[in-house]
Amino acid sequence: MRPFYLFALLIANSLALYAQDKPTKLESLIKQVENSLTPSIIYNDSIPKNNLETRMKELGIKGLSIAIIQDYKIQWAKAYGWADEAAGRKATTETRFQAASISKSLNSLGILKLVEEKKLDPEADINQYLKRWKFPYDSLSKGKKINTYQLLSHTAGLTVHGFPGYEITDTLPSLPQILDGKKPANTRAVRSAFEPGLKFQYSGGGTTISQLLLEDITGQPYALYMQEKILKPLGMKNSSYQQPPLNPGELSTGYYAQSGTAVKGRYHVYPEQAAAGLWTTPSDLARYIIECQLAYQGRSAKVLSKTMMQKRMTPYVDSTVALGVFIQKKGNNTYFNHNGGNEAFLCTSYGTLEDGRGMVIMINGDNYGIISELTNSIAQVYKWDGFFTPGFRKKIALPTDSAAVYAGNYKLNQDTITLKLMGHKLVIQQNGQPAEGYEAIFSDLNSFSLAEVPGALFKVMRTANGEINSLQLKQGGATYTLPRLK
Repeated sequence: MRPFYLFALLIANSLALYAQDKPTKLESLIKQVENSLTPSIIYNDSIPKNNLETRMKELGIKGLSIAIIQDYKIQWAKAYGWADEAAGRKATTETRFQAASISKSLNSLGILKLVEEKKLDPEADINQYLKRWKFPYDSLSKGKKINTYQLLSHTAGLTVHGFPGYEITDTLPSLPQILDGKKPANTRAVRSAFEPGLKFQYSGGGTTISQLLLEDITGQPYALYMQEKILKPLGMKNSSYQQPPLNPGELSTGYYAQSGTAVKGRYHVYPEQAAAGLWTTPSDLARYIIECQLAYQGRSAKVLSKTMMQKRMTPYVDSTVALGVFIQKKGNNTYFNHNGGNEAFLCTSYGTLEDGRGMVIMINGDNYGIISELTNSIAQVYKWDGFFTPGFRKKIALPTDSAAVYAGNYKLNQDTITLKLMGHKLVIQQNGQPAEGYEAIFSDLNSFSLAEVPGALFKVMRTANGEINSLQLKQGGATYTLPRLK
């Protein structure tokens, strides 16, 4: 399963215009984007068009930053709201946000550069290159060995979906401690769930193995290698994998949308740098996207050659997953994409393979709804064919006493899905995230969906006597059974 991706605000006058468009035309486009926010799922109503500032207030989003790519250039970038409300520091286009799992996309560039330099055979057993730790194969791997391409495409059959991070005062674990699930690590050991190469299963644990692999091959700290070999050549001057991060005055503070409170210590720290540790801006991520687009066509090679970039964009085992990116076909275009979600930070990135278009949105909050609606706005205003395809669903009111019947924990692979009552709403969480949950919106007493995750459809399964014993989830063309935990 793909991971759930799961206030009074002043709009900051932080706008960077990059294109040659006449200002009036560009300003008109920006205004349209800011006033066309639309949900992906329409419940009992016609398609609404909402204002960005209004939706930020309604959804409890403190700060948001965006960059738009047109014709292989950053056409415009703009930041809204607060980087740190308590400090009175507004967000600007140079304010850094946590890229979360988008870190994996840049990580793949670093790993594939080693492949291109013939320092790493991507189809060889990873244990040939690991020095400080070896992967402990067992019967679940069925005698097959894990290779680097599998790590990058989440097809190595590994556990540990993602990482919660650490408070800034916590003692940080080493990479071997993380991979073995030993204290002070706060996640389980990264081990085989099934044989490598069989199918897709998202694993930040596998990405963390690739981080150790890179360090063991190069003999350099991960952040230093990525800065010199990847971020600097791409012109990403406001980006770093350093953990804990440096220059806190350049960083945004994470906020919980429902309560409006800041994360303790402002943000979590991620020693799992490759999987979740990049601090960056939408403009810098746009520079990464543009280089990928140009390299794919053989028009640039700042980091990877045309051949290697095309390999990177080719699905591996799963038709929607390539090496560090997801592949989506919408209308007549193919997009490479990655979303991200850390503690109180969310983001998304899209780039076309054919014609130099793209977008990046980052927020210092935990309500993905604003990103989904703004993405839909951009797709409509810029006429991205086949991108915005809303679903229309019925919505019923679920009485509070009835809602309590659904509450409980359900098992999804290695993850725990929780349904719980918060106020008068039944909300869903994945491994306790997001803290405020996503509202479960029922179309009947046995079916519900999430406005923030429009591709996920849930069905309530019952025993012969009517007791709920599991949930069925349909998402991304697959069906999963989530047994209820006692």
